[in-house]
Amino acid sequence: MTGTVEPIPLLRGDRGAPRPPYAPAPLPGGADAPAAPRHGRPRVLLAPVTVTPGKPLTPSHLKGLFWVDVMYRATAQLADVTYRYSPTTYHPTDQTLGFWEYLDHTLGDTDYSQLSEEEIGELYVGYRADGRQTPVSALRPYLDAIEHHGWVHPSSARVLELWSAQYARLGMHDPGLTEHQPPGMTLDEVLDRLVPLGLCLDMREYGGPVYLDATRYGLPLRQIATAQGRPNYLACALRELVPLVPGYDEVVLLYDRELEPDYQLLQRVLAELGPVVRRVPVGRVPIDGQIRSARHGDWRGHSAGALLEALGADHGGPALRLGMRLYFIATLGPGDRQSFRPDLLRQCVVRAERMLGSYETPADAAAAEAGLTGFLERQRGDHAYVDPYRLTSGLLAKHRPAPVHELLPAVFL
Repeated sequence: MTGTVEPIPLLRGDRGAPRPPYAPAPLPGGADAPAAPRHGRPRVLLAPVTVTPGKPLTPSHLKGLFWVDVMYRATAQLADVTYRYSPTTYHPTDQTLGFWEYLDHTLGDTDYSQLSEEEIGELYVGYRADGRQTPVSALRPYLDAIEHHGWVHPSSARVLELWSAQYARLGMHDPGLTEHQPPGMTLDEVLDRLVPLGLCLDMREYGGPVYLDATRYGLPLRQIATAQGRPNYLACALRELVPLVPGYDEVVLLYDRELEPDYQLLQRVLAELGPVVRRVPVGRVPIDGQIRSARHGDWRGHSAGALLEALGADHGGPALRLGMRLYFIATLGPGDRQSFRPDLLRQCVVRAERMLGSYETPADAAAAEAGLTGFLERQRGDHAYVDPYRLTSGLLAKHRPAPVHELLPAVFL
């Protein structure tokens, strides 16, 4: 993925978007590696799995996003935290490029700027149902446009724009959804780093694929790129994380449980680069007792936009923000056994309204800050990050009241 930049043909669906080179966006904190910790505070990197911008946010997506948002905001009270979430990094996967090529092949030059995320999601369902195998040659112009020009297909640009507005309404930290945030290494540079450590098996010279190799730890070989160098999402994660993790004391990987084998492997590989690496699996949210992928349209009637519209008619913004966190974190918990229940979600929002009704700003700010720090410290266990489930459940506990006045604005609103 290195070499001379070739001219890029105009992609259908581009609608005349400008093509000048983009300077890579700086990582949070303004540098490629974190600065030295302040006053001995640990340096923590949060790296959640990303959501492909081709459909609405589902209840499963919302659960994971609330989980990492509360973890980020709470841990930031005690540590120097970077929240790395870059859609740019994962655009080169076949899943995303294939969808973009499918749209241009079937719809041609289309204006996506006025479509809803549900309408774009229906196109994504059609793409997955089509099952057509896109030749590598058809994807190459898209990959070049991403890698060399920071280009994003108008359909995904529209979805990311809508997500940013939903993040704002839900009070979630936006880690740069619409920014160009390329990974710090090419695939070849990653391999140059991992091969000497005995963690990679590159068979391209012999016409074979590229594998991660942690067999000495009892883990199976895992292909991360084809013989032609086409990466899967795990290879993209390595391009992003391998250059970052040596600068941190603790790296936290958040992901859904279906990805457990890959994240066990990713943890093992990244730990070889120096930091403590934690895995935090978060279960998906079943709909009517079944866990289904967004490729089947399981967001219909339950998308983030639909939930905001239904609840926002009767409840204010602060109650929505707090109530959704109470439901998706404390009520559902880390597992995946409880199906989504709109009635319980609404009950949590009503409960949040009652909690906010008694909310007042404390008079002694210094004492309040000390109380918050001590409370958060108790939610950490033996790791640097704050556990969202323990924290949110603690917010509701009656036997050991939480410092609500300080905790709500700092973490939940």
